[in-house]
Amino acid sequence: MDMRVPAQLLGLVLLWLPGARCEIQMTQSPSALSASVGDRVTISCRASQNIYSGLAWYQQKPGKAPKLLIYAASSLQSGIPSRFSGSGSGTEFTLTISSLQPEDSATY
Repeated sequence: MDMRVPAQLLGLVLLWLPGARCEIQMTQSPSALSASVGDRVTISCRASQNIYSGLAWYQQKPGKAPKLLIYAASSLQSGIPSRFSGSGSGTEFTLTISSLQPEDSATY
């Protein structure tokens, strides 16, 4: 069964550094994807400058508030299924869903 899983950037966590101007550009790819149940899905995010591990991933379904999945780049929020994982640091980050489930259809 195919499903369309939008992968859109909802926002970004602003990193505050003393004396620094916050002009960090975030780029997420792909902008949308289609995958089948059971597939391994990867969404990437690139920062224009080093944000260390200051990245969080959220899932949002229509009419619902965003749900925190991953914080500090790779830490799984309590209650989130282990099929979700995050990796990366600096400027390159990845959200992976190891085995896509129908309920994972959402904006990330």
